[in-house]
Amino acid sequence: MSTKVVLITGTSSGIGLAAAVSASHAGFTTVATLRDPARADALRKAAEAAGVELDIRRLDVTDAASVEECVAGVIADHGRLDAVVNNAGAGHVGTIENESVDEVRRVMEVNFFGVVTVTRAALPHLRATGGRLLTVTSVGGVVGQPFNEAYCAAKFAAEGFMESLAPVAASVGVAVGVIEPGAVASEFVANVGVKEDAAAEAGVYGPALANYISRTRGAFANAQTSEEAAATIIEALTADRLPFRMQTSDVARAFAGGKLADLDGSRIQTMTSAWVA
Repeated sequence: MSTKVVLITGTSSGIGLAAAVSASHAGFTTVATLRDPARADALRKAAEAAGVELDIRRLDVTDAASVEECVAGVIADHGRLDAVVNNAGAGHVGTIENESVDEVRRVMEVNFFGVVTVTRAALPHLRATGGRLLTVTSVGGVVGQPFNEAYCAAKFAAEGFMESLAPVAASVGVAVGVIEPGAVASEFVANVGVKEDAAAEAGVYGPALANYISRTRGAFANAQTSEEAAATIIEALTADRLPFRMQTSDVARAFAGGKLADLDGSRIQTMTSAWVA
């Protein structure tokens, strides 16, 4: 039997990079994709340090032609596709009165429609192998968080899409699951781009934003590593049975579990209101 082939998006840093190296170490032929191949140095160095090989390719999840070309290339070169990890994403902090609808659309394009585009291209090949489709969402796909309206909306959308797709995909032999990290110490946080004077420029929302930023910095100071989060992805790729929803830490499990048990929403509203008070 040929070595199983996994395609992972967003591998230039963070969870994606760690997952690509770990998947190769676990015995997968790993196609590590990223939007800009010029940013692959860290990925190559990590693979070299781990003594593993990666097939590094360009894939821009917001460009359907790029997605189709990459998936077709994987099939042409490897002959199969056994798993996909939708990991590419972008953080965003803001509130709707202070930003444009176009900014919200851009967040949705990367974090939701990018997932949809890759999923659509990959499904026929995953059907052929009885494969697995994993999507890295977030606890922000379960719990709406202050100043993360667009980001959480995109992650909620991805979770709803996958939860709805899962039984349909299972009927043709494809297992679908979501991976929900909490705070992870990675470049993802730096890439959100919150300026030092963001609160001062936020108008009437300034005090609430200042409190939110202070609380969030504390949470990320105690974050798990990308490698720890990636370990859950490898578990999902190799487990005999794939659960639909997997969190990457005890903290994430407690956080997501609080929402799933909060039928009237009061518990979560009380918690998140304290973040900005």
